[in-house]
Amino acid sequence: DGTGTGAAVVEFGNVSAKSCVLNGHPSVAGAGNGSPEHNSPLSVTPTGSASPVTVAPGGKAWVKLTFVQVQGEADGYCESGAEPVVYPTIVVGLSGSGAHQVALDDGVFAECDNTVTTTAATAAALS
Repeated sequence: DGTGTGAAVVEFGNVSAKSCVLNGHPSVAGAGNGSPEHNSPLSVTPTGSASPVTVAPGGKAWVKLTFVQVQGEADGYCESGAEPVVYPTIVVGLSGSGAHQVALDDGVFAECDNTVTTTAATAAALS
């Protein structure tokens, strides 16, 4: 709060019986209320270098998303002058994992400027 940025750590868990390899930076979209055709892709700015991450059965990998935070309360605003956008969930896609719809702990994903910065997939837990 108050920093102008918000962040979300997304955990990928391998629930299969085989190892999988995740690679790169994720794609991110605001969910289209149950209809993939209505998803709103966000412009992704990758940070850090990407290398393949092998995830054993039962293992995990993480990515961190950082976005421009909506300021204020119920009548929130974007410092850039853009209109804030609120999604109930987001869709995160990662090479080797497919696309997954996720919700944040507070129940909404509110962002400004249609952009998100992402780390590459990593086997080290992020906070």
